[in-house]
Amino acid sequence: MYFNPKISIITVVYNGHSMIERTIKSVIAQSYTNIEFIIIDGGSSDGTLEIAEKYQSKIAVILSGKDNGIYDAMNKGLKIASGDYVLFLNAGDELFSDQTLENIFALGAADVYYGNTAVVNGSGIVLGDRRLSPPDVLTWKSLQYGMCVSHQSFIAKRSLCQSYDLKYVISADIDWVIEVLKNSKIIINTHHYISRFLEGGTSNKKMKQALVERFLIMIKHYGFISTVLNHAYILLRYPFHKLSKRSMT
Repeated sequence: MYFNPKISIITVVYNGHSMIERTIKSVIAQSYTNIEFIIIDGGSSDGTLEIAEKYQSKIAVILSGKDNGIYDAMNKGLKIASGDYVLFLNAGDELFSDQTLENIFALGAADVYYGNTAVVNGSGIVLGDRRLSPPDVLTWKSLQYGMCVSHQSFIAKRSLCQSYDLKYVISADIDWVIEVLKNSKIIINTHHYISRFLEGGTSNKKMKQALVERFLIMIKHYGFISTVLNHAYILLRYPFHKLSKRSMT
């Protein structure tokens, strides 16, 4: 029996005039067609909406208005979404190829699908893979050493997706992914590149706050002692990652 679930792709954007079109084109070019495409705009004033509206016939919802940050905007998208699955693909990010979703759902039903992520620059040129590669087998415990799977390469069953916790301003996606994995039974490693991730991002620009939030999230899920020991291990291995040419983000 052909597996043809609806997937809600949610794109959050604010003043992303130079980035939004590449994301839109990536979604509407998919050979897989059972897509609900949702764009949540934070009240852009740079022409972002005008670009999105050029593709109105291919987009299920374009919602624009002020929000309380990126995760509040993502929560708005979740409330609107009606798909069987959810994928967050923010402005500037792209699905890896036109056949990405078709290839993933050909693998059959799952609670979560995950895969690799290519890092690109502003011109769309691939720079390499993310520093942390996804493990062969992913569980909620896999993230205790870091965000080993990219948010943009993580497709989750919508019924398992809770709202983002807004007390985390920068790293709520880590908490969200762990919560989803805790409630998942069938987790498929697609062994495909799922997304192209635009280098940079809020967490890279506000690293100190991001690290504090991540530490608190790790304590919440893994306990204080385990978190301290795991961070000691992370600090020890960090110089080796800095020397590695694979370290892109």
